[in-house]
Amino acid sequence: MDGSTDRACEGTRRRRGATGLVAGGLVGGLALAAGLAVPAAAESVPVAPDDAPRAAQSVPGEGAPAVGQPALTGAQRATLEAYLEDTYTSLEAMTDEETGLPADNIEGDLDPASSSAYTSPTNIGGWLWSTVVARDLGLLDEAEARDRLATTIDTVASLDRHDASGMFYNWYDPATGDRVETWPDDGNPVHQFLSSVDNGWLAAGLRVVAEAEPSLADEALAVYDGMHFGAFYNAEARPDLGVGLLRGGFWDEEPPGCSVAGDYLGTGTDVYYTCHHYDTTVSETRIATYLGIAEGEVPPEAYYASHRTFPDTCDWSWQEQKPIGETREHLGVPVFEGAYRYRDLAVVPGWGGSMFEALMPDMLVPEAEWGPTSWGVNHPLVVRAHKEHGLDEAGYGAWGFSPASNPFGGYAEYGVDAIGLRSDGYLSDGETDVDLGFEGCREATNPAPEFGDGVVTPHASFLGLAYDTEGVLDNLAHLADDLGAYGPGGFYDSVAVRSGTVAERYLSLDQAMIVAAIGNVLDDSRLKDYFVDDQLEDALRPLMEAETFSAAADLTPGVGADVEVEARCLGNRAAVAVRATSTSDGRTTVELATPYGTRSYDDVAPHRSTYRAFSARTAEIPSGTATVTVTSDDGATVQELPYRYAGVSCG
Repeated sequence: MDGSTDRACEGTRRRRGATGLVAGGLVGGLALAAGLAVPAAAESVPVAPDDAPRAAQSVPGEGAPAVGQPALTGAQRATLEAYLEDTYTSLEAMTDEETGLPADNIEGDLDPASSSAYTSPTNIGGWLWSTVVARDLGLLDEAEARDRLATTIDTVASLDRHDASGMFYNWYDPATGDRVETWPDDGNPVHQFLSSVDNGWLAAGLRVVAEAEPSLADEALAVYDGMHFGAFYNAEARPDLGVGLLRGGFWDEEPPGCSVAGDYLGTGTDVYYTCHHYDTTVSETRIATYLGIAEGEVPPEAYYASHRTFPDTCDWSWQEQKPIGETREHLGVPVFEGAYRYRDLAVVPGWGGSMFEALMPDMLVPEAEWGPTSWGVNHPLVVRAHKEHGLDEAGYGAWGFSPASNPFGGYAEYGVDAIGLRSDGYLSDGETDVDLGFEGCREATNPAPEFGDGVVTPHASFLGLAYDTEGVLDNLAHLADDLGAYGPGGFYDSVAVRSGTVAERYLSLDQAMIVAAIGNVLDDSRLKDYFVDDQLEDALRPLMEAETFSAAADLTPGVGADVEVEARCLGNRAAVAVRATSTSDGRTTVELATPYGTRSYDDVAPHRSTYRAFSARTAEIPSGTATVTVTSDDGATVQELPYRYAGVSCG
């Protein structure tokens, strides 16, 4: 599929002046997330010891993967083109031809009758950028793409929205464009809400269309220019810092439950804000903050107001673990540059530890390029953490965790708990809560759990495509070929890995994220080029460039080992075989420990291997953990490398 459309002319997008800012909450995050475990040896990644030296813990970016456009082989390109074509087919199936509005979801057979009777601003924005990608990569000709985009933009311009802010309500009927007032499934009333992040994604789609299709620029910008993100900005949200945050959104009528009356735009009429703010940095909600800053409606200092992690004091010990890091000042705002330990990594965590939170904004904003010592370090480490959790720590045989359809019914939040701020996290199997404790404040209750039927979602893996192309494609092939997670509209929404249960359903947002990820890799990030203009780059790039996250690829340099662990059969008996190849700078002591025995080797030279097969003296053993402990020659540095293995039966 060859791109058939020239890039739109530069300077199409009009510049919009700032609106007036008028002037309280905490903790927010919006969540809109499956492979049979296969026993295999893989390279080990260690867990940083609690007493690792602080200097080693806070080395930013050391050993981080390189960031850049991946070079694709012909076979890889063909595979991605096939995935793109099938994925866009699912979006076509759930989009009403008369209104151009996509449904929120559709069943796996793509029967239009199974489409949901509601859609959201995010879904609409995703359909817009997906159609642009489909055109650019040859799935649609220019005229057909223009007609589809024009139909959607015309409908969007006619939708009922909040007059003062220009923002859109959260649920519309895709067949009529009317606001949904009762839920189609149960008839319960809908308390229509205006979401800051959902409006952010619709605004993003409008920006893409305005630049990608000049004939629609005026119409798209007329809608975009009427959307004022200052309506969500509470300048008094962080009085400790003297700067504000965005609310989750508002209602224009007082809802049941918690709300806060206010009028941040100074219109003279109160709306009813959510009681929470979006106050964490690694969150998909940052798209709304980006747009507010770019349009001058939110001050740039707000970029630094959200938490990288929460503070490392006992007052905040409810969070998942004790962070490492230090405080630095940007634009007069003190920022605790916190990070969480995960194995031998330090990662700036999201609220729940999902790929969606970390990487969705990166589809449109070149964060890794603009922030080489912040996002450029953290993004590939998030991908690596998900991969290591799925393949190594939990032993699922597959990876990529985000909120998605529950294979057993409904919808659920999935993530890597250990890199989520929320104390009970987004759980990769929906039930196993990792509890690492909080040093000096709270004891760990479940630091090394056994994981159950992990749920992997393909869109999460696609989000890492630019950072680990080969690993992502291998993972996706396993999901499709071995686990049956592929249908007529591309990858189904999720699969539970051990039971092989597939959620045979397509979600509009998740499919649009897949299209964006593929489009960026196949077409040299053209989607980002459409979204970004000089005004947005001038506003955001200096903020990202100025910051250095406490993310790091190696918390304990100098002492370690590459480890392979596998349960295997020795005749009629099961055994756990452990091989450790020293990666240390000098001589070390290496201890191999399993439930079936321990062996220690002294004076191990760099790059030399130690090996032992520990017999269980039984024909069958369950899954378990082997631990390799590497100690430097002077005893000053110790690295423990726990490693999961799958059980085996030798009967």
